[in-house]
Amino acid sequence: MVIRDACPACGSNRDKKNGHTRHGKQNHQCKACERQFGATAEDRLISDERRIMVEHLLRERISLRGICRAVGVSLTWLLHCMVERFAACPADLHVRVPHRPTDVVLRRLEAEADERWSFVKKKANKQWSWRAMDATTRQIIALHVGDRSRDSAKALWANIPAVYREQATFHTDQYDAYTGVSPAERHKAITKHARKTNHIERFNHTLRQRVSRLVRETLSFSKKLAHHIGAIKYFICHYNLTRATAAALPV
Repeated sequence: MVIRDACPACGSNRDKKNGHTRHGKQNHQCKACERQFGATAEDRLISDERRIMVEHLLRERISLRGICRAVGVSLTWLLHCMVERFAACPADLHVRVPHRPTDVVLRRLEAEADERWSFVKKKANKQWSWRAMDATTRQIIALHVGDRSRDSAKALWANIPAVYREQATFHTDQYDAYTGVSPAERHKAITKHARKTNHIERFNHTLRQRVSRLVRETLSFSKKLAHHIGAIKYFICHYNLTRATAAALPV
């Protein structure tokens, strides 16, 4: 419990009583900056350990209120923390791309692309997450969230690193939106029996198992599109870092 003898905003000790809060506690108002505050307050300093725990739980299939109950933080604080972590995700998704010509020569680049629907606020507002994956390293090399039109396929292609657009062979399903987006000689539209998109299809299930917002029958669905995209991007960034670390370990 913290006893306040000064305004928490400006530090002035000139205040007056200003009614009661909705919890029945005496409310005060600073005469200098007009900030309202209570005479007592709970010490709710969030430790670094709890912050790290929250960052881990944001990547698991658990609701925001479940995180609040497990870690002991307020929903308001968690929402601010979540937005900060989502905004800190880099645009490159932590992808390790081959940057030398010899890398491309030694390893033929192959990529897989697929899309999967989810919704924001209501099921009528469908949002399709388009993803491209390196078939060898299993890293997600590009992400786009939008509708299921050719424009979204083009937006995904624009987000793919240049070395993949120039060198890689892309395997997709036979959905028409992919046709003409990538060079025809390097685009392979195949059936599921060809087993050339099994890695990206498996990652679709990983996303649904780890990101609660993507579960079709859920109460944890996103209310804002920015949070929906941020949650997917936040998980993918960590997923790519995990894949890169695993690839760097000696065999």
